Amino acid sequence: MDKPTVAVAFGGRSSEHGVSCVTAGGVLGAIDRERWNVVALGITSDGRWTVASDAPEDWAIVDGKLPTVKDDGETVLLPVSAGDKIWRVEGHDGHIRHLANIDVVFPVLHGPYGEDGTLQGALELLDIRYVGAGVLASALGMDKEFMKTAFKAAGLPVTPDVVLYPGDDVEGHRADVEALGLPLFVKPARAGSSMGISRVDDLTELEAAVAEAVLHDPKVLIERGVSGREIETAVLATATEVRVSPAGEIVAGDDHAFYDFEAKYLDEGHVRLLCPTTLPAGVADVVADYARRAFRAVGAEGLARVDAFVAEDGTVTVNEINTMPGFTTTSMYPRMWASAGVEYPELVQTLLETALERRIGLR
Repeated sequence: MDKPTVAVAFGGRSSEHGVSCVTAGGVLGAIDRERWNVVALGITSDGRWTVASDAPEDWAIVDGKLPTVKDDGETVLLPVSAGDKIWRVEGHDGHIRHLANIDVVFPVLHGPYGEDGTLQGALELLDIRYVGAGVLASALGMDKEFMKTAFKAAGLPVTPDVVLYPGDDVEGHRADVEALGLPLFVKPARAGSSMGISRVDDLTELEAAVAEAVLHDPKVLIERGVSGREIETAVLATATEVRVSPAGEIVAGDDHAFYDFEAKYLDEGHVRLLCPTTLPAGVADVVADYARRAFRAVGAEGLARVDAFVAEDGTVTVNEINTMPGFTTTSMYPRMWASAGVEYPELVQTLLETALERRIGLR
């Protein structure tokens, strides 16, 4: 029988374009080419879909610089109707040629215009199977305000916050912000990879922190800082079960006030990722339970990483869920599964098989 074809889609229009490219390199290197035909779909920073290199080494960080998808002047064309599996390419001269019959898409875009349900919606319209969460879960997981709304409805503890909507003046919310106490974390409401996040230890820093967040999203969250350990848990769901990995812990060095973008991707030597980590008796069970409930609260599918804080007294607070977590070979999601005996290639294979078997349409 012919091998099924997977298209790895990456890049995109968000500020996490480069991170997505690095994630793609990891996934492309883990797919078993004896079992799958592989097509690499790169999306440029201005939204053009192109045929990209499927060589993992072409998407590595080099000299501290993240890779990017280049515009080669050709455009990948999605199928023209639901159920059509034929993807095409429009060349420089306008000639259209066949690219591949694609059976499943592995979308490793991070941030808006990819991880937020927009790409998933396009694939749903065309009855194309794909890895990971659907439209609603992706949108909820991207928007931290509504993510927390779903968590609270499920009875999960979350960090108190103040939301600034587009056009809001910080001064108009000064009293509510002051009531949160210090330190504060100011975040774009719909971004990931710690893009645009600032720690505020003095309220004189607030306006600058909000201005930095607005560069990534006009909607901003101001959250109360939580003193405690940063704990992450990986969730893997198939048609028959939802599995939770052993918990991992992030320990940032003195050079980083928190686990920011630089610490995640450019300065790993100053950050320790403990997989698995040791938690007090009973706390590990709470962390795992909260991870399952958070996954269910947003209606996630396939995979997710759930982040939480564990205070000194053992209290657990859910921070967020990432429906398409960082998936480089050094990212926490695959490392936590590796600590449980599930290596990267097996993880990728499980996700692809689950997506290929998943029913099309409403689930």
